[in-house]
Amino acid sequence: MRSKLFVPGSRPELFEKALKSAADSISFDLEDAVAPEFKQSARERLAAFLAAPGFDSKEKKIIVRVNAPDSPHFLPDLRALAASRVDILNIPKLESAEAVRHAAAAVESAGFASQGVRLLANIETPKGLRLAAEIAAAHPMVAGLQLGLADLFEPLGIARYDSGNLRQVMMALRLAAGESGKYALDGAYARVSDPEGFRQEAQLARSLGLAGKSCIHPSQIAIANDVFGPSADDIAQARRIVQASRQQAGVGAFLLDGKMIDAPFIKRAQDVLRTAGIDPEIDQ
Repeated sequence: MRSKLFVPGSRPELFEKALKSAADSISFDLEDAVAPEFKQSARERLAAFLAAPGFDSKEKKIIVRVNAPDSPHFLPDLRALAASRVDILNIPKLESAEAVRHAAAAVESAGFASQGVRLLANIETPKGLRLAAEIAAAHPMVAGLQLGLADLFEPLGIARYDSGNLRQVMMALRLAAGESGKYALDGAYARVSDPEGFRQEAQLARSLGLAGKSCIHPSQIAIANDVFGPSADDIAQARRIVQASRQQAGVGAFLLDGKMIDAPFIKRAQDVLRTAGIDPEIDQ
């Protein structure tokens, strides 16, 4: 998911447009983007849209950010969406492994268990960041972690756009997710009129191993896809590493272009090929 486009759940006129965009995934938002008095109508309209007989979005991941588990809107969100096409439920405000297990149990009880729905855990508080590794490993349904920068930084007076601050929390998030083999996603960039700033932040996130970035405007999608997608050079080098590893089968490490290659480099090369839609097991 190089790009993840947020769509307010209270704006049904945008639903179909979002699906036609170039974003890898669409994140329908029932939390921050919907005022309390419109929560019920938003969840009903979104559920109807995602459950419609003609709904088809095989090329995109469908994500719904529901309200926080300690919110009175959490269970109604789950009940409304249980019969809809949802790939990932984005759970906000998670601060402990126990909270994850509680949320997962509620998701299963609502009827999602048989659908293969995964959870994307938002890390957006100091406690959540401190316990991020435990949150990622708390339940098999957790697919990854997502950074919520505004909620994490603003209440503490931390400069949101300072690259040093961003680097520290992005690295912490990636290592926490990586401990249990989960992915990490970057958060949103609110300065819609600053595409270069968005690109620079996305490049920083990619350099730290994050898999993609949230987009709050369609203009940000192409940049995210470009930054997080493997380049032609990346793919060519990955192919060389994978092919050389086959020729060196049974050898723990080998030289390629003067560089020592072993298991971590081979795994990374395989991941690059998969991101590009190439199966490393059959690619020749």
